[in-house]
Amino acid sequence: MKKFISAILMVMVLGACTKNFEETNTNPYEISGESLKQDFNHVGAFFPTMLGNIFGNQVEHNLANESFARHLATPTPFVGGVNNTTYYIRWNGYWNRIYNNVMAPANQVIAIAEEDGNDVFVEWANLIKVLAMQRLTVYHGPLIYTEYGLGKTGEYDSEEKLYSAFFADLDRIISVLSANTDYTGMSAFDASYGGDVAKWARFANSLRLRLAIRLSKVAPALAKAEGEKAIADPAGLILTNGDNFNISGYGQKYHPAVICFEWGDTRMSASMESILGGYKDPRVEAFFDPVTDMSLVSDHPDFPYKGIRNGATLVAKDDRLPYSTIDISFNDPGVVTQRKFMSADEVYFLLAEAALRGWTGAGDAATNYEMGVRTSFELWGIGGVDDYLADNVSIPLDYDDPKASGDVNDFVNRITSTVAWDEAADNETKLEKIITQKWIAAYTDSMEPWVDHRRTDYPKLPFNYQNDSNSDWGVIPADDFLRRMPFITSERENNPTGVADATSKLGGPDEIGTRLWWDTGGPNF
Repeated sequence: MKKFISAILMVMVLGACTKNFEETNTNPYEISGESLKQDFNHVGAFFPTMLGNIFGNQVEHNLANESFARHLATPTPFVGGVNNTTYYIRWNGYWNRIYNNVMAPANQVIAIAEEDGNDVFVEWANLIKVLAMQRLTVYHGPLIYTEYGLGKTGEYDSEEKLYSAFFADLDRIISVLSANTDYTGMSAFDASYGGDVAKWARFANSLRLRLAIRLSKVAPALAKAEGEKAIADPAGLILTNGDNFNISGYGQKYHPAVICFEWGDTRMSASMESILGGYKDPRVEAFFDPVTDMSLVSDHPDFPYKGIRNGATLVAKDDRLPYSTIDISFNDPGVVTQRKFMSADEVYFLLAEAALRGWTGAGDAATNYEMGVRTSFELWGIGGVDDYLADNVSIPLDYDDPKASGDVNDFVNRITSTVAWDEAADNETKLEKIITQKWIAAYTDSMEPWVDHRRTDYPKLPFNYQNDSNSDWGVIPADDFLRRMPFITSERENNPTGVADATSKLGGPDEIGTRLWWDTGGPNF
């Protein structure tokens, strides 16, 4: 009997101990899964990483599209002066950044948010995927997108299929965001818009317009339909600088400033010197710093800025370190905390081109063109826009490299277009004005200018002085430009079947001279 009573007492004691076991043994200082869900941290915490990796580093941008688009140039003769900037590929890693740090976590977010029934976070993540992949595809062409993360072999989508998928995704994304403009759950994770869902919808709609214009030569009917959809959509477009889409550095210093001031590996380009100097563009004071050695600018002492030709023959880095740096304000992380991805000036230039192409609702080309310039001046806090827009005389400058002998690295300007709008001009002349001003205004994000230059051949930029292209990566003629980056080595080695299929969809060899789908060549109209 005593043993039986003892057993009963033991059960009672254990029952009392375990009745509130979960409550009494929970660390009050530890964040629970339920708490994370209440604050949306379990999905929202992924977004700073995803957005923070949209812009790449030195070899992914500064020695790639920033050089190909002629915005910035390097004084450094990397690898004996034979590298990406001279059309021999040494670095090609943007693919890994996007797939590892954007696509992979985005799929995780989508899976978690779908299980929670949180449509806004699902589509926010899908939007990040679209904005990342529409950048990556202009590097390479075909990509793994519609089958990414499905456990398949990683089949590449053709560019035509990619853009159809982008537009279909944007339909759904814009619909969900527009229906949830009062949603506040994103705010703790959104350094771009502070959780304002309506602004995200506006950005997504503006992105649709960008993609539509990109396809305007290769698929004019599709481009017109998607462009007119963007113009008419109630979500609206980015038409004021207050709605610009900027991406935070998330505690990291503005990377071009690190490259410029800490490493001394980037400077003003000769094309910026030529175009800004010839047009007497006052935005230069916000973009770059003047030289201190006036002997470098003896050919234009009233414009004390000096750039480096992209694809120049370089001997010693120290030769061109005295050339113009980017503006010193970019080196202050307290001042420059975000980087422009899409701004109102770009949207006005998109509308100006849409008007030339006869898209319904696009408005007047001249008005949109001038609004693009005005909005850019406003963004950079620069005056004098009326005089600038009225200038029908000035053209870009010829370029002389004072650190090279003879005509080495020099070029003769090929741009004959002035700033002032000419309503009597033909559409090619008008488009050249639009794209040239769009190229200037896009400073700090050279991806889309690189797209525009390949798509339209505007601005009429100088060719490489030094062209080291060969059969290894493909040959670029002396009077042409690099057209794409090849598929990365790890894909070639680990997914040869996929890369072979992608190359067949590319429509040409996996080389730097193969045009992408939308890069059709020939007249623009």
